[in-house]
Amino acid sequence: MPRRIFSMSHDYLAMTFAMSAGGEAAMPIYAILLWVTVGNGLRFGPRYLIAATTVALLALAATTYFNSFWRDDPYVVVTLVITAVLVPAYIYILLNRVHKAYNAALEANLAKSRFLAQASHDLRQPIHAISLFIACLRDARLGVEEQQMVNNIDRSLQSVSRLFQSLLDISTLDSGKISEQPEDVAIGEILHDIAQQNSEAAQWAGVALKVVTTKKFVRTDPSLLTTMIQNIISNALKYAPGHPVLMGCRIRGGELSIDIHDRGPGIADEHLPRLFEEFYQVRERGDKDIEGVGLGLSIVQRLANLMGLEVSLRSVENRGTTVVISGLKIVAQPVRNLRSTRAKPASLLDGLRVLLVEDDINILMATGTLLERWGCIVQQEDTLPDGKDVTCDFIITDFDLGAKTTGTDCINYIRRANGRKIPAIIVTGHDENRVRDDVGDPEIPILSKPIRPAELRSTILALKLKAERQMTDA
Repeated sequence: MPRRIFSMSHDYLAMTFAMSAGGEAAMPIYAILLWVTVGNGLRFGPRYLIAATTVALLALAATTYFNSFWRDDPYVVVTLVITAVLVPAYIYILLNRVHKAYNAALEANLAKSRFLAQASHDLRQPIHAISLFIACLRDARLGVEEQQMVNNIDRSLQSVSRLFQSLLDISTLDSGKISEQPEDVAIGEILHDIAQQNSEAAQWAGVALKVVTTKKFVRTDPSLLTTMIQNIISNALKYAPGHPVLMGCRIRGGELSIDIHDRGPGIADEHLPRLFEEFYQVRERGDKDIEGVGLGLSIVQRLANLMGLEVSLRSVENRGTTVVISGLKIVAQPVRNLRSTRAKPASLLDGLRVLLVEDDINILMATGTLLERWGCIVQQEDTLPDGKDVTCDFIITDFDLGAKTTGTDCINYIRRANGRKIPAIIVTGHDENRVRDDVGDPEIPILSKPIRPAELRSTILALKLKAERQMTDA
């Protein structure tokens, strides 16, 4: 602020001196005076516009006092004074209207974000429960016809989940709550995990999803990078069904880039400039309906900006489309990479005593049934098991448990009761960053609903093996 005041004072003093000393020849400087006055208001807001207008009137008064030409033409002076008041006054009215419209738009956007945040929690619960029940049905020795029906239900659910996740991602980005948490990760493992997660969807779409392996390590946020690649793969499966999709890495200028290429129908040139706009979809006359709302590439672009990466897309009609994520910093392989732990066969969960705490009865029943099918011994509780026997080997808890109790409180209570640091997982329908701040323990994974059963099982196995390794080392 002092710098602005000094700059404004300097400008008006210089113009006052020039108009006072220049006489009739310096009259055009008045246009500069008016331009500077309006400019200060447009740049710094209504308060500066009022201050600049006041200083401009003082400059006109000083010029009239020191310059005989101005004193001899009072009507000219009055005209200039009226102009110096009316023009900023009109600008002031426009600025107020713009600020009111901006504030109204901002409030509407915040209201939308709050609505989506609240609705997301309510929508996650049934989707999460349905996915778990479907996983249970898959292991129920159904007939071929019944199994096909389960597959169709699962396919429809995954379509809803992808649409829901896109809306949730854009809402979280709008809220500004996403922050990058970089770590050294094996990029090949991320690509293989994404390929595995999409193997079923690729099979449904008739797509051969291939990965070119790499042993490079990069420093990035694995969660955000996975979200970016997942959105690109989802687009390839939707818009290039029946055509192969390839994921691989290249080194360009000492940095690593990820290339995702499909041999689909390609995209016409007129669509390319708008592909990263929110809600934009490539539609031609006679095209069949495709699921989604056109948020995938917009999310990719915004996450890339957040992470300091670049995203480019090139496409040739009838030859395919390539999306490139570039700017990943290559790092040396860590001495010990905890993320390299691979999921083992489900038999490793036999006899694992799991304490499951979930306030939603449907999710509690579905998760408990699934864990039992994996060989676990499950104790199911719908609230904090205060006063009960809580002897267990593993804790899975929802975050919001009611009665002002959270999953953090539940884990701390059970660990104190057992006298040891039992491995734990928190499952939540809320924003992951907010939950992580409450938990305060980076070793406790936070899984966002809806969770794929494979993700839940691999996380349990990884924590179980890590705990066993720590006990062996001790």
